[in-house]
Amino acid sequence: MAKTVKYIAGIALLVTTVALLACGGEETPAPAPITDPTAPAAATAMPESPTEEAVPTPTEAMHMQAGSRLQTVMDRGNVICASRNDVPGYGFIDASGANVGFDIDLCRALAAAVLNDPSAIEIRLITAAERGPTIQSGEVDMLVRTVTWTTSRDAQWGNYAQTMFYDGQGFMVNRSLGVDSALDLQGASVCVTQGTTTELNLADFSNQNGLNIEALTFEDTAAVVAAYESGQCDAFTNDRSQLAALGTSLADRDAHLILPETISEEPLGPVVPHGDDQWFDIVKTVMSILIYAEAYDVSSSNMPSAATGETKKDRLLGFEGSWGQESLGLDQMAAQNVIRAVGNYGEIYERNLGPSGINLPRENGRNALWSDASCSDCPKGGQIYAAPLR
Repeated sequence: MAKTVKYIAGIALLVTTVALLACGGEETPAPAPITDPTAPAAATAMPESPTEEAVPTPTEAMHMQAGSRLQTVMDRGNVICASRNDVPGYGFIDASGANVGFDIDLCRALAAAVLNDPSAIEIRLITAAERGPTIQSGEVDMLVRTVTWTTSRDAQWGNYAQTMFYDGQGFMVNRSLGVDSALDLQGASVCVTQGTTTELNLADFSNQNGLNIEALTFEDTAAVVAAYESGQCDAFTNDRSQLAALGTSLADRDAHLILPETISEEPLGPVVPHGDDQWFDIVKTVMSILIYAEAYDVSSSNMPSAATGETKKDRLLGFEGSWGQESLGLDQMAAQNVIRAVGNYGEIYERNLGPSGINLPRENGRNALWSDASCSDCPKGGQIYAAPLR
């Protein structure tokens, strides 16, 4: 007598049904189908009797998955981030010898969420040209090195989690050059970091405006600045925030001018390797925690010890409801761990990019919160916005 088989995995299972017919009425177990480990898990047939092992839920199966990055990070005991130490405000060595900055704090926030220890990080120092290969290889858990989100990078490098800073490319020149617009750089030599969108944008800008700019490329930012300051080029180009940051290292900052044109869109944020949706979701959620903590006026200095009665705030802090902790494999109070460790988005911005850092204005700009509007019924806030925590 043949056993009725419930087909749940399509054609891959169809070819195995012949194994269910055996001589003398005994069944021969069907071989397990070959599956693609990167494909979504197929549905599983319900047990045929109460004595059979229960099928795990999708969430349970996700956490049982061997080799998940979350489990790897927990077993290793630290988060590995590819970043930098050569640009004030983003990642640089302070007077105490520590690598600090906006990008470094995003790595610390992730470690606080996953391991409840913001110091449990390893920073891999890489050049701009090494960013793509590094995240493609999966050797790091997150790339957070002033990296612009573009469609081709999203397809080829890894998953971009969240825009955390909106920038645009500009030019710095010595005032002695006598120009006050990038359109005056006809035939000029411009220093630029190779392997970046900056290099590509410079070529586009020159071609579109018939400027015949000569690009002098260097592997790292420090070499670009040194070449510019020594007079090897007429100008240097980078994101405007980096021009402001790097300008602080020049011997005579007042002798240099950032030209008014912004020639590109540069949304910056962390990137994770392709292939692990759970890890991708964790990183996106940690960035949301930072943003909504500022929006809900929760900081490292005013953390409530109990429910406040404000539903959104209490959900964020784990006092009631859920924003997906159990599905992500995070502690119920993970947001509290993050905020205590690094503060909210505004605190991170202020100490690295704001008045306590390189002093980039935020008010009424793109990097203000979406909720910082002058009226309640008009979209005049900034662009820092994230998926709701609920």
